[in-house]
Amino acid sequence: MDRKPRLTPKDWIRVGFSALVTEGPEAVRAEPLARRLETTKGSFYWHFADVPTFHRAMLAAWQAEATTALSAELARSLTPAAQLRRFGQIAPRVLTPDLADTPLGPAVRAWALGTPAAADTLAAIDTHSLTLLHGLLGDMGITNPEIARLLLGAGIGLADLSRRNSEDPGAAMGTLVDLVLALR
Repeated sequence: MDRKPRLTPKDWIRVGFSALVTEGPEAVRAEPLARRLETTKGSFYWHFADVPTFHRAMLAAWQAEATTALSAELARSLTPAAQLRRFGQIAPRVLTPDLADTPLGPAVRAWALGTPAAADTLAAIDTHSLTLLHGLLGDMGITNPEIARLLLGAGIGLADLSRRNSEDPGAAMGTLVDLVLALR
C-alpha cells in the first residue's frame, strides 16, 4: 500500500493561496482544501485549530514573504538611486509574492476588501513598502511623500495588468523610476 507523504502546514497554506486565486475567499476553508489535496479534514485540523487560525497563518506567510523579499532585494544595491532602480525592476514581482505558483497580490487585495485580518496584513505590508520608499527618496533629496505612493501604486497596478496581458511591467516601472530620478 502506497502512503501519501504527510502534509505540512506549508502544503495547506500553498493550496489555500491557490484556492484563493482560482476560486476566491469562500474556497479557503477546510473541506474544499481537503478535497483539493485528496485528504481528510482531519489533516487540516491536525495543523490548524480552526479556519481563522489557518487564515492567520496564510496572512503571516504572505506578510513575511512580501516584506522580507522587498527588503532583501533592495539591500543588494549600494546607492539609494540604484535601490530605487532595483525597486522599479522587482516591484511588480515582489509586491505580489508567488506562494502558490501564481501571483497573489490581486487575490489577497480582493480578500482584504471583506476580511479585516487580510486588510490589516495588507496595510502592514504597504506601510513597510512605503517606509522603505520614503527612506530611499529622502536619501536622494526627494521629499514629496506622494512620490512613494505613486511608485507603490504603480508597482501593484502593473503587476495586476501584466497578469492579464502578459507584458513585462519592468519597462513601464523603469520609465517611472527614471522620471522620479530626474526630479533630483
